[in-house]
Amino acid sequence: MSDTTSPAAGPSVENESPSLARVIGPFTLIIYGVGSMLGAGIYGLVGEAAGRMGSAIWLAFLCAMVAALLTGLSYANLGSRYPRAAGAAYATHRAYRRPMLTYVVGLAIVASGLTSMATGSRVIGRELASVGIPLGAEIIAGIYLVLLSGLVFRGIKESMWFNIACTAIEAAGLIFVVAIGLKYWGSVNYLQGPIAADGSISPLTIAIVLQGGVLTFFSFIGFEDILNVSEECKEPKTTIPIGLIGAMLISTAIYMAVAITAVSVLPPGELAKTNLRGVVAVAAPWFPSWLFTVITCFAVANTALLNYVMASRLIYGMSRQGLMPAALGKVHRTRQTPHVAIFVLLGIILALMLSGQVSRLADATVLLLLTVFTIVNIALVILKFRPAEPKGRFEVPFIIPVLGAAVCATLLITRVAARGKDGYHDWAAPATAGVLIALIIALYLVLRPKHVLMDD
Repeated sequence: MSDTTSPAAGPSVENESPSLARVIGPFTLIIYGVGSMLGAGIYGLVGEAAGRMGSAIWLAFLCAMVAALLTGLSYANLGSRYPRAAGAAYATHRAYRRPMLTYVVGLAIVASGLTSMATGSRVIGRELASVGIPLGAEIIAGIYLVLLSGLVFRGIKESMWFNIACTAIEAAGLIFVVAIGLKYWGSVNYLQGPIAADGSISPLTIAIVLQGGVLTFFSFIGFEDILNVSEECKEPKTTIPIGLIGAMLISTAIYMAVAITAVSVLPPGELAKTNLRGVVAVAAPWFPSWLFTVITCFAVANTALLNYVMASRLIYGMSRQGLMPAALGKVHRTRQTPHVAIFVLLGIILALMLSGQVSRLADATVLLLLTVFTIVNIALVILKFRPAEPKGRFEVPFIIPVLGAAVCATLLITRVAARGKDGYHDWAAPATAGVLIALIIALYLVLRPKHVLMDD
């Protein structure tokens, strides 16, 4: 079956280039997902979450986990039905059949990946420059991105091996934090709210928990990347659900343990200033601080790698749907990677890294992803009630995507309506997200995709 937005659909690029290499099995995909979620976020978010939630930060992670798991189950269902590299963009077009909406969803996810890569490269550049490498931080960051693009171009198998190594290191770092802090468990009230400016303890309200959930939701972002390597998985209709759900459960267990450990070792006020580095300094003063910096760099590098893989596959998949220029859908004949998409993205990431606007974009892309997750959950509901749609090997009740959409929409509204410490609304991130959506729509209107392909 082929569904098009025009009766005169052009030829698919599938017949003009080799296919991607199917080398990813369930175990490798679980590691890929864990690596995506255990990235740099958890190393920096625990302190900020403690500042907002007090000793109850585990509730923020629990709230974020529920939101992420509901949407993750929807993604697993979609991956089992439609294992396509375009991932959420493909499912969106299949459900709504609105190319502009598909375009916004696809490029919003790409924007989040590019922002994450640019942020990670700047962190690595800064850290390596601080330990004496005689190059500027931006030069180091640029060299890192070029090397990363070479790895992604080299092959998915090589990228996965690097991912496995980085994931092992970053997971070991988090498990180490839990191990050294386990003796402190039970030493605090884990339902104690944040400390107010006057030194009093604020009551723990639903609004505070939801705001903490929005913040910590960032640490779960990455599970959606799994869908975009569908065309490189062996038996994707079973591998995608296993990999996605397995990765989310493992990451959740680690996050909850780290959150409880962190507030057990340090008071929330101190934790807000030092993050996990301070926890290690107190619980294991003998541990060399430079080694923790190395672990953090591996976590950042892994996040950047997996976002690079995700973004290049999503652009490739959108090209094969007819939503992006055909050249971006080409696959290298020997490396079996989408080489044109990889190197085009390199130029964009380098420009973004040098722009100095990465932090503002990072806040905005979280809002974009919450919007995307809401749209994709509703898409699954539509597809479930459409009789002609094929069933997958992993199906969830329709109430799952309904709840997923409701929770993500609630987190989105909570973040937009949140007030800063000065009592005023923080409109910077929502405004930036709005500008990004406007730019994506403008790009769509300029390119005017004529043939949107949707093959079974």
